[in-house]
Amino acid sequence: MKACNQCGKCCKNYSDEGLSATTSELDYWETFRPDIFNYVNDGKIWTDPSSGQQLTRCPWLRQMPGQKKYTCDIYHDRPEDCKHYPVTIDQMTEDECEMLELNDLAHVKQAQKTLDEIMSDSRPPVL
Repeated sequence: MKACNQCGKCCKNYSDEGLSATTSELDYWETFRPDIFNYVNDGKIWTDPSSGQQLTRCPWLRQMPGQKKYTCDIYHDRPEDCKHYPVTIDQMTEDECEMLELNDLAHVKQAQKTLDEIMSDSRPPVL
């Protein structure tokens, strides 16, 4: 499995109602990050602050100038849904994640173990 190359596919694929935020995240944003909370409407994230309509793309995703790489303007305060991605090899395959290699697809169970190790600092342990 390759390291993340910041292709942004995960952010693009899940920006349009594919993400949620916990109550504690919403409370934190409302208190400490009103700039983020402005994009919340009735508990739904990434909505237009003016209209309340769902955005089709995360407002915090930025393409690096002159590159095919993306960054997140709220990386340290992003939702847990973002922190936990990717969860499964199947999800990565469906999303055309560029971290996957042919060997990963040939040995899915081992690839899942590798993914779980890579993501161990980002998501809660599987019980």
